[in-house]
Amino acid sequence: MTQSPDAPLALLAEITHRCPLQCPYCSNPLELERASNELDTASWKRVITEAAEMGMHQVHFSGGEPTVRKDLEDLIEHATEVGLYTNLITSGVLIDKARLRKFAELGLEHVQVSFQDTEAENADRIGGFAGGHEKKIAIAKKVRDVGLALTINAVVHRQNIEHVKDFIDMSVDLDAERLEVAQVQYYGWALKNRAAFIPTYEQLTDTTKIVDEARIRLKGILAIDYVVPDYYAKRPKTCMGGWGRRFMNVNPAGKALPCHAAESIPGLEFDSVRDNSLSWIWENSSAFQQYRGTAWMPEPCQSCDRKELDWGGCRCQAFALTGDAGNIDPACEMSPVHEETFGLAMKEASTEAPEFIYRRIGSDEEADAPVFADEPAE
Repeated sequence: MTQSPDAPLALLAEITHRCPLQCPYCSNPLELERASNELDTASWKRVITEAAEMGMHQVHFSGGEPTVRKDLEDLIEHATEVGLYTNLITSGVLIDKARLRKFAELGLEHVQVSFQDTEAENADRIGGFAGGHEKKIAIAKKVRDVGLALTINAVVHRQNIEHVKDFIDMSVDLDAERLEVAQVQYYGWALKNRAAFIPTYEQLTDTTKIVDEARIRLKGILAIDYVVPDYYAKRPKTCMGGWGRRFMNVNPAGKALPCHAAESIPGLEFDSVRDNSLSWIWENSSAFQQYRGTAWMPEPCQSCDRKELDWGGCRCQAFALTGDAGNIDPACEMSPVHEETFGLAMKEASTEAPEFIYRRIGSDEEADAPVFADEPAE
């Protein structure tokens, strides 16, 4: 058995899969957990306590849309009491200033607000939520009004990539400390919409120049994280800091995962916090052991001098593109399918973007048409 590393740095608490948005690049698994199967408040508090006892530093409340949980205040307060740094990852469309101020009073320290575009009409089209962009701008301003740190999450793709400079300017105007320019990653639901989202190589090159220039110009004002599409990379990203090395993810039903997309890999057995403690899972779960460390790596990864830097890249992507999660990440130029992957991206990006396959979260079936609503889908 692979020796487990030190305690993870953070817990990603996916407290629900319910969400009012219908994003075509949704990173949640294809099979979503119903509200009736979500962990209750007491269970989440126990998980948060165990995270602190393990030596974790942070808890990130995520979803779906975490603010649909009426007990979010209780969870924030409890995380603060046990000494964890608290971060809320939200679409922002369901929060008012009073609730946000309450979060701050209970110890919330940081908010990440996701944006689909800088133009309201296109942003609402992408998210499938009428009036969503206006609500996001309003809540981002309120985050700063109540004294919380703010990160803007800009999910970038071929249908909004021309607005990256505008995302940067918007983040400065909103007084955000950090902007994450994150290109869509193609697994889970996003894989269904790859042809609608993959940018051209020229678009990516231009965007990289804009980000590099802004990082220099805005040093000390706005920190910018930048994630490129893996299909155009030469080396794989250090996914999650290495499989089962830095982070733990607990899904709404209590499954503990090495990364948020791990359920896309068939054959892995995920232990539940309903049955075992976080520490037991971290040290003993077969899913966490499967690709932890370097012993599992094939050649040429096994002989690569970067193997303890990128830890083999993304296992979910390796499965999505090769059918075997143990293969070389196709983002690496050493992969036998790297050129094929690059060519696939170039081909899809050069054709007319197809219509989105929207994700209708909260219905009995997924649908190909957006649902525009001012209230969350239940």
